[in-house]
Amino acid sequence: MDPKPTAPSDIVDSSPTGLSRRRVVQALAAGAAAAGAPALAQGQAGPVRIGYAIARTGPSAGGAQVSQEPNFLLWAEQQNAAGGLNVKGAKRQIELISSDTRSDIETAVRTYEKLMGSDKVDLILPPWGSNANFAVAPLANKFGYPFLAPTALSRRLVEMKLPYFFLLLQQPKPMMDALVDMLKNSGAKTVAVIYIDDLFGLENYAALKVALSGTGITIVEEKSYPLGVKDLSPVLRGIKDKNPDAFIGLTYPPDTILASRQSKEIGFNPKFFYASVGTAFQLYRNVMKEGAEGVLGMGSWNPKTSPGAKAYFDAHVKKFGAQKEPDRWASGHCWAGLQILTNAVAKVGLDRKAIRDYVANNVHDTIVGKIKFQGSENVGIPGSVSQWQKGEFEVVWPKSMATSSLNASKPAWV
Repeated sequence: MDPKPTAPSDIVDSSPTGLSRRRVVQALAAGAAAAGAPALAQGQAGPVRIGYAIARTGPSAGGAQVSQEPNFLLWAEQQNAAGGLNVKGAKRQIELISSDTRSDIETAVRTYEKLMGSDKVDLILPPWGSNANFAVAPLANKFGYPFLAPTALSRRLVEMKLPYFFLLLQQPKPMMDALVDMLKNSGAKTVAVIYIDDLFGLENYAALKVALSGTGITIVEEKSYPLGVKDLSPVLRGIKDKNPDAFIGLTYPPDTILASRQSKEIGFNPKFFYASVGTAFQLYRNVMKEGAEGVLGMGSWNPKTSPGAKAYFDAHVKKFGAQKEPDRWASGHCWAGLQILTNAVAKVGLDRKAIRDYVANNVHDTIVGKIKFQGSENVGIPGSVSQWQKGEFEVVWPKSMATSSLNASKPAWV
């Protein structure tokens, strides 16, 4: 998938990485005419060049093209339609310089090195996923570019203490603490766990085990699986035989859907069914249809969360269509990161050290709540759990964030 803004000019040029680079340019003349603004005057500052590399093809494309790139395109379009990005009082058009990582980590690293090292773009937007962000995070500090990453979950990234790298999502510990608190308060006594054998799965599984310690909840089964798994039914059949109160899948979008479909096929329907990345996607609801009802997962917002969240949701649907809604977790945090970046540039301009300091030292009002960073970690928003209820992914835990009450007994698969 390769969403495009409504009025860009696309220019393909070659780069030393061997990739075709797509430069998404909100054409200055066309943009100014559309907004009723005067044409760029001689001597006026040129566009703000913002670079990023994102998965448009390969296994990471599903997540990247739901949670991140549509938001980058919508943000640039909105800013340009309003006359440009406010750079310390002066409006300048945004030029997005982007390319496909093809879901390859080495490609992402090489591309970001070029964007920051030789291209010297003004600002950077992050790649998708924990693994890609882990690989490029040291470059943020090396080149002095603030990264506001909305799809990275990694305690190791926090512990690296990279002053230019900020994680917008709630991290494994608060997310697993919220899940376990919900299960404990809802009477669960046994759980079964599957987790993907990579940074995301391993860190969340480790946090889950710590959170379960001392709660009286017993793990009756725990299994890892490799990236790209095609069949989870043998593992799920074994788990079904142990009849746990809760199933916890620390999964990526394809595996979230696979585990759900195959659980339905074998009649595995525990009281609590939790899957991770992708449960918050409209795709999950579309694929599972009525079977999505009662399924729990990683989520933190929906259009009910705030007036700003509703306005963002409506603008996203207007641009990309009703069949491409933002997801109810990382999409909102991605937009929140863009809000923070917009406010930082308006306040301090394009001085990247000043932007970093602004991000690090302020509490930020966003569509998902107040974000505050402690080091690299967003400590302003607690861990949360959401659940599909009548077509919406409702925040159900903690109660302070809830948009609906928890349904503590999943209905049968439909």
